[in-house]
Amino acid sequence: QVQLVESGGGLVQAGGSLRLSCAAAGRGFSINAMAWYRQAPGKQRELVARILSQGSTNYADSVKGRFTISRDNAKNTVYLQMNSLKPEDTAVYYCNARVRGIIDYWGQGTQVTVSS
Repeated sequence: QVQLVESGGGLVQAGGSLRLSCAAAGRGFSINAMAWYRQAPGKQRELVARILSQGSTNYADSVKGRFTISRDNAKNTVYLQMNSLKPEDTAVYYCNARVRGIIDYWGQGTQVTVSS
């Protein structure tokens, strides 16, 4: 089975930083893209950042210039460096992996709370 193991969430003050990690463990698959989504209470889940296998990235407008997504393909791991955090960034962050362009896998989510 493919498992997405997330880490790095927590409570930080506004202006602080966190680094999220998501490692995909399994065999018999090739990951085409990995991404981070987030969902705040009462809000729709939204794409935060995505990185494709060829290296291209895209970000939500709300996090451009503050968040950076990166990957380690050898480890099937994606990172999200979050700087200059704002209370509006408070949400459950979910790791996503697209396998062979067909199937999406999701992590269990990690809570990020930014206090004012």
